[in-house]
Amino acid sequence: MVGRRSQKGLGGLAGLVVLQVALGTCQAAAKPGDEEDLAQAFGDKSFVSIATGSRLAVRRAPAVATVITAADIRATGATDLDEVLQAVPGLTVAHLLPYDNKPIYIVRGIATQYNPQVLMLVNGVPITSVYLGNRGDVWGGMPVENIARIEVIRGPGSALYGADAFSGVINIVTKTASDLAGAEAGVRAGSFKTADAWLQYGGKAGGFEVAAYLGVGRTDGHRRVVEADAQTANDAIFGTRASLAPGPVSLGRKAVDGHLDIANGAWRFRAGYKHRDDVGSGSGVAGALDRDGRSATRRLTADLTYETRDLVEDWEFSAQASYFDMATRSHLVLLPPGTVLLGPFPEGMVGAPSKWERHARLTGAAVYTGWAGHRLRIGLGVAQEDVYRIGESKNFTLVFVPGIGNVPAPTGALVDVSLSTPYLDPRRRDLGFVYLQDEWSVARDWTLTAGLRHDRYSDFGATTNPRLALVWDMAYNVTAKLLYGAAFRAPSFVELYAINNPVTLGNPAVQPERIGTWEAALAWQPSGTLSLGANIFHYRMRDILRQVPNADPTTGSTARNAGRQVGSGLEVDVQWNPRRDLRLSASYGYQRSTDKTNRQDAGIAPHHHLYLRGDWRFASGWEADAQINWVADRRREAGDPRPPIADYTLVDLTLRKLGGSRQWDLSATVRNLFNTNAREPSFAPGALPFDFPLPGRALSVQASYRF
Repeated sequence: MVGRRSQKGLGGLAGLVVLQVALGTCQAAAKPGDEEDLAQAFGDKSFVSIATGSRLAVRRAPAVATVITAADIRATGATDLDEVLQAVPGLTVAHLLPYDNKPIYIVRGIATQYNPQVLMLVNGVPITSVYLGNRGDVWGGMPVENIARIEVIRGPGSALYGADAFSGVINIVTKTASDLAGAEAGVRAGSFKTADAWLQYGGKAGGFEVAAYLGVGRTDGHRRVVEADAQTANDAIFGTRASLAPGPVSLGRKAVDGHLDIANGAWRFRAGYKHRDDVGSGSGVAGALDRDGRSATRRLTADLTYETRDLVEDWEFSAQASYFDMATRSHLVLLPPGTVLLGPFPEGMVGAPSKWERHARLTGAAVYTGWAGHRLRIGLGVAQEDVYRIGESKNFTLVFVPGIGNVPAPTGALVDVSLSTPYLDPRRRDLGFVYLQDEWSVARDWTLTAGLRHDRYSDFGATTNPRLALVWDMAYNVTAKLLYGAAFRAPSFVELYAINNPVTLGNPAVQPERIGTWEAALAWQPSGTLSLGANIFHYRMRDILRQVPNADPTTGSTARNAGRQVGSGLEVDVQWNPRRDLRLSASYGYQRSTDKTNRQDAGIAPHHHLYLRGDWRFASGWEADAQINWVADRRREAGDPRPPIADYTLVDLTLRKLGGSRQWDLSATVRNLFNTNAREPSFAPGALPFDFPLPGRALSVQASYRF
């Protein structure tokens, strides 16, 4: 581990040199007269819909927003959603959870173990699991071939979207028939025995617009080594040699994804299928390496939407019914064979949890434009969130030992405890909401957006969240914004209802987490080829849900609203097209967040995140893309004695060739070009004392053909 920081600094410098040389060379080699305008080639990035529910120019939207198009995704060689989101200012994609290597989207310094503070939508429909409040405890990645655009707002969005639109909202828009306009087949192969294939089609059939996508893939995942784990410490105490560390992480998976989009006039039906199987357990659900544990998850989604502007003059109407069903099964080796605690575990300490949940939602909205200078939006809806079945088998029980606490004791073979002592009983939550929003042109070049949403839940009560946004067009190319928003994060079922777990218990009395955020933003386009954006923010979180130790040591800890946090920061975004065949972009995010309960740095989240990108069309049909990600100054949480997490710099390169008829699209991508030994921080120092390793150098090649 010695010298890792200095090596990263050299890697970052080398990456900058590579980018400068590549981009400098194009000044002499390119023939701009033969190339398309690169700025136009990257799609419609000027408009965003999730800021108000209606299409607005990004610079005038009452939010700090970023749009990523399908062309951006192709140019960078991204194969997964996480690789795409690293370009968003103020957002860091981390992998802090040992189990399944699930992504954590750290927005403006708000980093928690399960990441329920970021709301993810697919075509405007939430995909939140009510069990942990996140996107599911088995994720397994999200492919990008069927994504048309991604819209991201940093900051609160509960006044429009309700629960969990806390630190940010990510909306993934899938491709429609007009986006595809024909058929496409593609294949990809790469490092870690990764292989993917997909087929998608968009066209018209009998008056219907139809788009369909099917993708399959598999990977062994990277196998970087964990030097020590939780079992390493147990071995030292009990005199055993059971730990699998040093040893590689387990990140393999198999994937199937499908999507169907059918539109006719004002109606649109969408259905999705996501299946993940043989999902490895990362560095182990208990922080001990698990080479045999596997999980599987199946997600089904469907939504029917109706939108019209023709029924009544000055009115627009929309309604949507959606359904989401998810089933998850796991067989996990919490501690490896040979473990000895209150008795030996010759086959390891094993747990096999499973659960099934479903969500049904019905929403409606109306927009009235007949009042001069105003655009009124009224919305309401109802939803039901239901964990309707729980299963659990395990080969251990927990016994309280005075002076130590709860210690696992073996029970022999796996025992099904689903009906006797499950970790959670089936639960259902009902909710209803209503909101009002007004976009008011108060004067020439001034727009005030005001909104208020009231949500009422059957389990924890009601919450009301406002927003205010003043947008001023200072000049034809300069826009200023002053924003305020409040948001909430709903308690998960684990935080409310977890039982029969002496380590962590739910608490039906907990209330939502809350946040209030002030923002000021400026957008300036000094020329047709250069645009600049900057914003500052300050937030205050309260009622943060944490596990607090109980007075009775046999009952572990219980969820309570016990935390407060404040944070401030700056985000900058630059786009420059110095010539028709060259596009440069950069973003920088700085934040500093303080845990008010101990007056120390909140930890985990980086204070600095710099992203650089260059796109160059250097010959007919040829494109090159270079990306640099620098993540720096990450502190530990209070009480963690380990030194700060080392900085890292990652450099990615992509070379792409379009066939002469533009039917063929060939590309090759190298990620982590300099094989940097990058690490993500582990929350518990005893589990992974040397943190979680990120992938080393990886190569992938891809080919697609449009019919």
